[in-house]
Amino acid sequence: MFGSALFSSVLRPVAVLVLTLAPGLAVAAETPSGLPLPRFVTTRSTPINVRVGPGTKYDVSWVYKIAGTPVEIIQEFDVWRKIRDADGSEGWVHQNMLSGNRAGYVSATSGSDRIGLRSAAAADAGIVAWVGPGFPVKIASCDGNWCAVVATDHPEGGRPAAYSGYLPETDLWGVYRGESFD
Repeated sequence: MFGSALFSSVLRPVAVLVLTLAPGLAVAAETPSGLPLPRFVTTRSTPINVRVGPGTKYDVSWVYKIAGTPVEIIQEFDVWRKIRDADGSEGWVHQNMLSGNRAGYVSATSGSDRIGLRSAAAADAGIVAWVGPGFPVKIASCDGNWCAVVATDHPEGGRPAAYSGYLPETDLWGVYRGESFD
């Protein structure tokens, strides 16, 4: 009788709540960092060894020699992050070698050999500079359609020139379609 009274007064409402939530309940897998997967980041420093597995006992596949390279984290294991680069290559790096800064590459999904870096987030805005597929950019923010970027040209024998403007999300590798962030 005591067990039955306990079930009726305390456990029954909890059981009903669990059964009510269970059919449509979608729980995201928890990651060691507590951050969502996948997500874009950049390399923090150089050189960075990219390994075949999550640990220093694994062989080095390749080495990043340029800081600020955009990569996508696709898996986490303890302090190790499995990354994918713009070419689709995958490997493991230590979390301390990555930064939350955003960068990307012009992808030119329209098939064009150059994309206009716009002065405003609009297709009819003036063109600040032309960038081609594979050109690296720093991504400052995105509104779900357009991203504010900085494209820096490094002419041979000349001084670097930085151009600020806007590119459509569809023309960037390094941001998800419809993604918004500041």
